[in-house]
Order: sequence, then structure tokens, then C-alpha cells
Amino acid sequence: MPIVLKQVFASLPQMERGVAKVIGGDPKGNNFLYTNGKCVIIRNIENPAIADIYTEHAHQVTVAKYAPSGFYIASGDASGKIRIWDTTQKEHMLKYEYTPISGKVKDIAWTEDSKRIAVVGDGREKFGAVFLWDSGSSVGEISGHAKLINSVDIRQKRPYRLATASDDTCSSFFEGPPFKFKFTLRDHSQFVNCIRFSPDGSRLVTAGADGQIFIYDGTTGERVGSLGGEKAHKGGIYAVSWGPDGSQLISASGDKTVKLWDVGAGTAVTTFNMGSDVTDQQLGCLWQKDHLLSISLSGYINYLDKNNPDRPIRTVKGHTKSIQCLTVHKGNGRSYIYSGKTGENDCFSGKGHSNQVSKMQADEANDLVTCSMDDTLRYTSLSKKEYSASDVVKMDSQPKSVSVSGGFTLAVCIGQLVLLKDKKKVFTLDNLGYEAEVGAIHPGGTTAAVGGNDAKVHLYSIQGSTLKDEGKTLEAKGAITDMAYSNDGAYLAVIDDKKVATAYSVADGYSVKNEFYGHHAKPVSLAWSPDNEHFATGGMDMMVYIWTIGDADKRIKLPDAHRLHHVSSLAWIDAHTLVTTSHDASVKQWTITY
Repeated sequence: MPIVLKQVFASLPQMERGVAKVIGGDPKGNNFLYTNGKCVIIRNIENPAIADIYTEHAHQVTVAKYAPSGFYIASGDASGKIRIWDTTQKEHMLKYEYTPISGKVKDIAWTEDSKRIAVVGDGREKFGAVFLWDSGSSVGEISGHAKLINSVDIRQKRPYRLATASDDTCSSFFEGPPFKFKFTLRDHSQFVNCIRFSPDGSRLVTAGADGQIFIYDGTTGERVGSLGGEKAHKGGIYAVSWGPDGSQLISASGDKTVKLWDVGAGTAVTTFNMGSDVTDQQLGCLWQKDHLLSISLSGYINYLDKNNPDRPIRTVKGHTKSIQCLTVHKGNGRSYIYSGKTGENDCFSGKGHSNQVSKMQADEANDLVTCSMDDTLRYTSLSKKEYSASDVVKMDSQPKSVSVSGGFTLAVCIGQLVLLKDKKKVFTLDNLGYEAEVGAIHPGGTTAAVGGNDAKVHLYSIQGSTLKDEGKTLEAKGAITDMAYSNDGAYLAVIDDKKVATAYSVADGYSVKNEFYGHHAKPVSLAWSPDNEHFATGGMDMMVYIWTIGDADKRIKLPDAHRLHHVSSLAWIDAHTLVTTSHDASVKQWTITY
């Protein structure tokens, strides 16, 4: 294979304030899973850098759960659709698809024989359903609630019991199959967010927005106690997860703590303080073998340490929203990938851009130069990894593109070109007569090329600290979407909305070296390989092509790089390693052999 996926830097869970996040665990204890946008992300619990992404839902996915057999995952989305798919194959073949409710799915539970599935959430006719996994036929009725159901669980041994928790402040207890409503549990005074049977089925626990946790008998549904006396947490509780032996459980709360409980004694053994910021609210948790995981409102995944409750063993960071751009920078002999917000699973400290980052590039002075929809250009020191207020340059209008070379920065803004040197504006060009989209400075620092939606590349010479229009333009096929000079300055590659990539030879007065055809939708990003022989393009057709400058027919095609999402940005680590990123909020690293 000319192209092999080496690594996926997966996105974090997409979080919403005041909304619980269900994390699923696989029965063998090796993986955990969660959702972000239209993706289900499966991560290895020992090494979360090992990740897999399922992207077949057409709507936002809200929850995913493994079957107890471990062979299938059921995932539910905002439209009420449930997809049951294979976990053992890379292709994740779809086994069955159902629409049991007409609105957002909030939780899913399987019976221990992996034959029946309960689904709850928001719906017009009903808030839940329970059915056979292979036929979709009903095995009972989920009734007894006046508002949407947040949580469902099924006792993992016979006689089966099913329990639900709802925004109507009540929980319901069912016997079956077929499952029939038995009675209502009315102990909470606010929304009930989570309900879970212990692994051996002897206990049932509920957790609510009132900060209380109640314990019931798993067979009869009778209340047997509560945790923490008057209140278990100072804030609402969003999730609970039982330990493997059923004697302990953890709870995640909006009070920014996770607590580890001795269920028999009803007392907290350990309190994990997760921080003081609003983003430190804890909205999800999972106890998997020896691993205690919690999810913060920030989307960070915390591995909790029983021996040191104030400091997680590790915190998995990354993106939660779609990534617009990325760049690669070499430092201390290593390559670092910087993307839309974060670098090597680490964030810069200080206050960053207040809006979407649209383009970025690292410069010679070891600064990351970014431009954003907040109308600013920012220089961030890669050695300090800290945003500094003094290195922000305010633009007169929104910058769309930034290019750095030869000590200069070129910012292409709406209606304006801005040349910067030493982090200061030195020249501004208005009244361009065309709409500029993207710019590139020649590595020699003498020429600035600007692509417009007039299907032309406008060449300016950089003289002193000014841009001089030499009246020279290059014809492209359509409005220009991205462009870049090769690292040695020999070629300028341009892509346009007519799906054509064009390479111009700089030494020959920018004559056309080659035209490249292949994309069947608009290409949006372009990056040169360090070998100056190849460049990669990514398009709205979800394709990545790697082109050979000397031979337009010699190309490597990477279909479905980020399935169902277009590639928003590309960068090369070395001549054989390409990095892609996308609106699925993940970053992928590919190995290429020519």
C-alpha cells in the first residue's frame, strides 16, 4: 500500500454544560467509548493514543454502548436512530438499524445475553423502547414517565429488572421480559440523571440534580439507603459507575469533584478535587477494571489516582470541536503538530483567540502565527507555549489567511493585504480591485503571491517593507482556495474551486509546469512535501491526493481520509509522513511510500 494510517489523534467528547455524558466500557475492560459530533470514538484504556473512529451516523451521536458479548456496539443519535455495528472488523459493518424513538437518544442498555436492547431519551410518542436486537420487535413497554428519560439500565442476571431515570424527578422499576412497569421511585426532588445496577445485580443506584444518591434492592426495588447522609455532593450529580466487585462506586458532579463511595457504609472514601474553573465540572465517569475515569466539561478525560486524589494520573487532552487548520514545527529534534487549538495533547496557557482559528504557520523565530475570526493575528512562542497579550496584532478586518517567510508575515484580510515585520504592521494595501482569499510569501522573501476569487494569482514584489504591484497575474481555472510555494521556492502550487491544481515554475517566469485533475469537489487545502517533489491536496470530496510535480498522472489517492468529513488542513512531518485534520475534530498521521 502506498499510504498507511499510522496514528489517530482522536477528538475528545463533545460536552454541554449541565448535560451528563455517558461513557461506555467494553466487557473485556480494554477500551472505552464516547461520542463527538457524528462520531463514536473508541479508545484503548491503557494507551488512549490508540483510537478508532466510527462515522456512519447522519446526525449527532449522543451515546454508544458495547454489547456484553463485546462483539457489537449500539450507538444512538439525535434523530432517534440506533445503529448496531461490528466491533471486531476495521470496517465496522452495520448489523441492524432501528428508530425506536422519535427524538434524541440519551442512554442505551443491553441484557447480559446481548439479545435485548433498551433505548431511552426524548420522543414525541414515547420516551423509551425495549426490543430484540436482531428483529427490532418489542419485548415490553417503557412507560410511567411524564418527561424525557435520561438514563436506563438492565440488571445483568435473571430475573431481569429494568430501571429508568427521568427529568420528571422520578425513577421507574420494571420486571420482565416482556418488561412491564412495576412502580415509581419518588425519592429525588430534581431531575434524575443516572441509574445503574451493580455488577452482581443486588443493588440499584440513582443520582440526581439534587446532589443525592439513593440505593435500592436490585431485585425488589425497595429503598435500602442513601450515600453521604443529607447530600452526596454539593452540586448536581451527572453520572455514577460501579466498581467491579459492587462494594464501591464513583460519582461525578457539577461541584467539580468525583467521589469514591463505600456503598455498605454509605460514606465517601475519597474525594477527587478536579479544579476550580467552571470547565472542571464533572459530567461523566467510568470504572473499568483498575481505571477510574471522569470527563470534565472541558472534554478532558481524567484518569483518577486513589492515592493522590488532587492530581489525576493522566489527563487526555485534544480537540472537542472541528479543526480548521494545523501546522508542523520541528523543535529539539522532534516534530510537533499544532492544530486549530492544541499541540501534542497540550494546550497553550493564557488567553487565546476568542473565535475560530482559520490559518496558522510556524515562522523562523520559533513563533506560531495564527489568524482568527476575532480579527486578530497572534504570535505565540513555541518554546514558552504561552499566549501573550503583547503579541496580538489587531486587524482592520477579518483575516482569512496568513503566510510567513523571510522575516515577513503576509495577512490576507477581507478587502486588504497587510505586511508585518517583527510582529508589527509595516504596510497595508487597500482597494485591491479583487477579493483576495489566500496569500503565500516566496521563501526568498522577495515576492508575495495572492490568490483571488477572480481566478487569478496576483504577484507583488516585497521592496523594503512595502508590497509593490508589478501588474503580473497568473491565470487559474477558478476562484483560488489555497496555495503554497515549495520549500525550495522552485514552484508555486495553486488549487481552485474548479477542482484543478496548478503548479507554476518560478524560475521560468511562473510558466505552468503541470495541471492536476482528480478531485470531484472543491479542494480546500494544500501542503508541500519537504522533498519539493510532491504536494498534497484535500477536498470537500473527502479525498486527499498526493501529486508528483514532474508527472501529473503519477498520483496517490487517499479516499475517505476522515470518513463523511472533508479534510480541512494538511501538513507534512517529513517526506513520508502526512498529517490530516478535519471537522470530525481528529488529527490523523499517514505513512506514504512512493
